Amino acid sequence: SCWLPAAARCPGLPSSRYRSPESLLDCAAKAVAEKWAFERVEERFERIPEPVQRRIVYWSFPRNEKEICMYSSFQYGLPFRRGIRLLETGCVENVLQVGFHLSGTVTEPATSSEPEVTHKVAISFDRCKITSVTCGCGNRDIFYCAHVVALSLYRIRKPEQVKLRLPISETLFQMNRDQLQKLVQYLITAHHTEVLPTAQKLADEILSSNSEINQVHGAPDPTAGASIDDDNCWHLDEDQVREQVKQFLSQGGYYGSGKQLNSMFAKVREMLRMRDSNGARMLTLITEQFMADPRLSLWRQQGTGMTDKCRQLWDELGALWVCVVLNPHCKSEEKSGWLKQLKKWGDMDICPLEDGNYGSELPNITNALFYNLNNIDCTPRRTVFSRAVEACDLHWQDSHLQRIISSDYYMSPSYQREGESLLFSPQGLPLWLDHVPTACARVDALRSHGYSREALRLAVAIINTLRLQQQRQMDIYKHQKKELLQRGVTSTTNLEGWVGHPLDPIGCLFITLTETTSKNLFIQRKVLIYHHVPVWGSPDAGESYLTLALEVALMGMGQQRIMPEGLYAQDKVCRNEEQIVAKLQELELDDLLVQTLRKQAIQLLEAGPFSGLGEVIHRESVPMHTFAKYLFSALLPHDADLAYKVALRAMRLPVLESSAGSGDVGHPHHGISIVPSRYPRWFTLGHLESQQCELASTMLTAAKGDMLRLRTVLEAIQKNIHSSSLIFKLAQDAFKIATPAESPPDITLLNVALELGLQVMRMTLSTLNWRRREMVRWLVTCATEVGLRALVSILQSWYTLFTPTEATSIVAATVMSHNTILRLSLDYPQREELASCARTLALQCAMKDPQNCALSALTLCEKDHIAFETAYQIVIDAASTGMTYSQLFTIARYMEHRGYPLRSFKLASLAMTHLNLAYNQDTHPAINDVLWACALSHSLGKNELAAIIPLVVKSVHCATVLSDILRRCTMTAPGLAGIPGRRNSGKLMSTDKAPLRQLLDATISAYINTTHSRLTHISPRHYGEFIEFLSKARETFLLAQDGHIQFAQFIDNLKQIYKGKKKLMMLVRERFG
Repeated sequence: SCWLPAAARCPGLPSSRYRSPESLLDCAAKAVAEKWAFERVEERFERIPEPVQRRIVYWSFPRNEKEICMYSSFQYGLPFRRGIRLLETGCVENVLQVGFHLSGTVTEPATSSEPEVTHKVAISFDRCKITSVTCGCGNRDIFYCAHVVALSLYRIRKPEQVKLRLPISETLFQMNRDQLQKLVQYLITAHHTEVLPTAQKLADEILSSNSEINQVHGAPDPTAGASIDDDNCWHLDEDQVREQVKQFLSQGGYYGSGKQLNSMFAKVREMLRMRDSNGARMLTLITEQFMADPRLSLWRQQGTGMTDKCRQLWDELGALWVCVVLNPHCKSEEKSGWLKQLKKWGDMDICPLEDGNYGSELPNITNALFYNLNNIDCTPRRTVFSRAVEACDLHWQDSHLQRIISSDYYMSPSYQREGESLLFSPQGLPLWLDHVPTACARVDALRSHGYSREALRLAVAIINTLRLQQQRQMDIYKHQKKELLQRGVTSTTNLEGWVGHPLDPIGCLFITLTETTSKNLFIQRKVLIYHHVPVWGSPDAGESYLTLALEVALMGMGQQRIMPEGLYAQDKVCRNEEQIVAKLQELELDDLLVQTLRKQAIQLLEAGPFSGLGEVIHRESVPMHTFAKYLFSALLPHDADLAYKVALRAMRLPVLESSAGSGDVGHPHHGISIVPSRYPRWFTLGHLESQQCELASTMLTAAKGDMLRLRTVLEAIQKNIHSSSLIFKLAQDAFKIATPAESPPDITLLNVALELGLQVMRMTLSTLNWRRREMVRWLVTCATEVGLRALVSILQSWYTLFTPTEATSIVAATVMSHNTILRLSLDYPQREELASCARTLALQCAMKDPQNCALSALTLCEKDHIAFETAYQIVIDAASTGMTYSQLFTIARYMEHRGYPLRSFKLASLAMTHLNLAYNQDTHPAINDVLWACALSHSLGKNELAAIIPLVVKSVHCATVLSDILRRCTMTAPGLAGIPGRRNSGKLMSTDKAPLRQLLDATISAYINTTHSRLTHISPRHYGEFIEFLSKARETFLLAQDGHIQFAQFIDNLKQIYKGKKKLMMLVRERFG
């Protein structure tokens, strides 16, 4: 028995184009033309009057332009619009209908680059469907060309101007033999080049008594319509569908191919809505090509995942099959055929899995742990077609279901409303107690197959069921509340969430309910405006489909659910959530919607473990940040207290808390989620944390100027956000909002920014963070904006916030800069207070880390004698143990620059004790420092030079460096620095006497040692360089009194030891004798 009214089963019939009532003949002919093949009419009646035949033939052509549009383009695309233009500009001519065959010519007007061209078009049709098309343009596409569109629309819009003839067989039946012979001969004459061979062949066969043609009674007639056995469906070029899908898939989602495939899916939905059998046929062709995609086996072999775009296409494919098999009027043999095909595809190894790519079959740590604990066979393999296979078991015969979708006023009698009922709510409204995604799949199927009113009725019943369940869950929670709050965690949650579900139940209900309001929908400033449409049959006068849509979206988004396994499933949860929020944001919130919003927000807060916004949630529950951000923004203008309550409750992210509570047993995989580390399963954690940050930022912005609210938000941030980078972002956001360019800063929000900044400093003090320097500089800027007390505070508590290096080189240096003093407009006592804090910090840092902070400490303490002396003493104390020669040389140069040459000398001497310069290190970076130290000693006087030379001799073994020092010391007299109280002779120093004698001996010794070292591994290409080295050595030898004798002995010694190096020794003899 069919539960749909006849009008619903016959869509697409336009209202009569005549003002007067149609004749009984036309009424009957229309019905017959749509439902019966003409062959059946001929079989049923021995002789059909010609007027009746004419009206049947007349009404057999399609009557609905929507159908022509559906087969000519994607969503009123180019071919359809071009066809209308050709029709309206008079390009269609010679239109003739012979039986069930329409022909005509369509002329393409000339353009600047193309001449005028005329195309012959032929269309066959049957039972108001076009069954084949041909056009001279040679179009090869899924859709009809513009010329076929133009001819079809001509026939629909101007039927009275079309010459109408009965099928040609009827005309031939009226002719005698002579007339028939004349017709054939004229036909051959008119088309002899094309027709003559065929005519001769047929004549031969007819004249042969044994031929096959004589075994069959009658003859074919292409104009007589379809036979009884023919499928009654629209013409669809299957080869072109296959070819185009294959081509789009080969492009891998590039060049807009993903968009084209989505358009093909939309076309399938359009066909289903028109109840066109080609919808399932086209989907089958598409699926065959998807399964033949060569990338599937490649992805499986490599264990890599397909792209997100590709994965979404597979999801849509699976969802469409669910719609197809849930067609309320499909025949059982059709469903059996689909089930067989779906199982065949699903059994293939390459078939993509429902929960992602091929991830759950790979030996990753998560699954390996799970499979060791549980038998691998206990989890059946679920593919993208599994839902459709399961949907094949669903039927529409349930009497309660049939009544729900057949009537707006189906309710239980008032006398039956006492006690519990599985069929009706306490108010008598019908319920549909089914697995929610499955129930919503039924709604989607009804809507997809053109039963929008029926889909609405079932959607309302589902929402009434959800409402009742929500109320009962709240009642259960009230009894468990005390115990759950004591434990602080719950094991009660939904393992299968509605948001991110493959069947998208919430999105389906929302679209179904809002579609009915879109009849009056218009676009204004690019904002969609919806109108309230009362719910048919609802006892609540204030209830509309729009309020129901909002309510069910809030219910679904607020459902507490476990984060699913796998990257793709988790990403899908996030994406689906954002899609639903985007739809909600299109709603203009009026009083009715705000009332719904407030009511549902309060219920979600009070619903306990069944709500993601309840007081207690599972540790691995999907966070509510994105949803709460929408609720906060929507509620804020109407109920600020509730808005903050929702947002603050949603700030938590339990999976990041350090330990799981004892009640953390609600998910079969919870054990493995904390084995390798704390949260390996949460692939989207970065995205979720950023959403948490967005929620916090939204609250901070809204709370500007409200100290109490800001303090509450700050506490929530400090408690729940665990990423230093995100807290830093929040601090920056708060600072930016608090310091607008054109108006004075908001001190309340500035203080929050500062507190967040301080927390970031504490969090990153002992961990590596590449943005640390930026964070430190920002904090000083923020503290400067807050004022003097903030700066004093960070200087005094530096050790909890900064490293000693940061505290001296960045913090104190910036605080003491001229710009900071000007920015704060400080008076003298305030400047002194700040300077004193900076000096104290500098000395503390120098004590803790003298290597890196001593110089900064000296610089900061310059203006205070006692502090400066203290800093200098810290350097001296640390010089012998913890400081390197380069650090000491740097401080020594600073001291010289500041006018402390004797202190500089002392530090340089200490630096020399840490240095060791080997014989071959003639490009060592410390050479300049050594030369500078010697020059400083020489300028101070003979005593200082005498003190440093033994250090140089001990530390420097490089002959060229030593000779350079020796040369400089002999060029000028020592003591030219002019130290007060000292007398200098002004005489040049002799190399024969101390202290230069020691330096000369060391230099000559270094040249001798270096020469032997170099000769050990010398190659011919270095001979020239070696001879020059000996020349420099001779210059040094000659500074000694007997230097020429020493050098001659040295050369003779070389000739004797290295006589095997004949060529080199020959060069030595040539230069040195």
